[in-house]
Amino acid sequence: MAGGLFALLDDIAVLAKAAAASIDDVGAAAGRASAKAAGVIVDDTAVTPRYVEGIDPKRELPIIKKIAIGSLRNKLLFILPAALLLSQFLPWALTPLLMLGGTYLCFEGVEKIWERIAHRGEEAAHGGEETAPDEKQITSGAIRTDFILSAEIMVISLNEVKSEPFLSRAAILVVVALAITVLVYGVVALIVKMDDVGLHLSKTGSGFRRSFGSGLVKAMPPLLSTLSVVGIAAMIWVGGHILLVGLDELGLHAPYDLVHHAEEAVHDATGALGGVLGWVTNTIGSAILGLIVGAVVVAVVQAVHKRKAH
Repeated sequence: MAGGLFALLDDIAVLAKAAAASIDDVGAAAGRASAKAAGVIVDDTAVTPRYVEGIDPKRELPIIKKIAIGSLRNKLLFILPAALLLSQFLPWALTPLLMLGGTYLCFEGVEKIWERIAHRGEEAAHGGEETAPDEKQITSGAIRTDFILSAEIMVISLNEVKSEPFLSRAAILVVVALAITVLVYGVVALIVKMDDVGLHLSKTGSGFRRSFGSGLVKAMPPLLSTLSVVGIAAMIWVGGHILLVGLDELGLHAPYDLVHHAEEAVHDATGALGGVLGWVTNTIGSAILGLIVGAVVVAVVQAVHKRKAH
């Protein structure tokens, strides 16, 4: 009886060690997968703050919370099951779906540029009057854009662990989804509330703290404006890059080869700065493709709206 008990305890210890090793493997794989998606994570962080521009400061964190919950719902309830099932049964469908998302990102970015141009004309015509932002519309728009970026993050992560068993892939993607959502929206919340921190320091602090707080208050408006521009540029660049890689995978190699050869030429010709300037060249090429595709889609959408209006 005692021998049986000790054998059972030994079995439990072995299982516990195996489970611990499995958890370590999942954590390490999730870290590798997240690192591969780092570029899109940065883009996601840059895109989100522009959604709370012009919002009552008291409503900024509640709106970001709603967007974060929507982002997590996107990842866990929609993207993760779909990505796992597609990778298991229809792996060829992932690339066209990613390209569809990339096209939407290009459209979203170019549409924002068009809206800014058109809005200036409307301001001039209406004496610069502005309407209050609609929170519901802002939140739904942000969650919709997040869906595309989240899908890109999850598919890139999935591609890094595609050789893992099905359940391990699922566990790794859950960890990636939770970690990235907390990271992105934690940073976004910190960015948009930094001016409040600065105001508090400038009023309650003394010496360096007061000066630092005043500096934060002055720095935040240009920082948020810069992030807004970066967010729009990021959507166009990421969307264009998705399309560039997708076309190459589907057999249309010319656009990718053109950008890749330009990147290599710049890399080889610029010495120590070759890596950075080569990446810039690739980014510019992706952005040009994104601008072209986005402009075409915006033109089509505008034409459809005008036809409906008439």
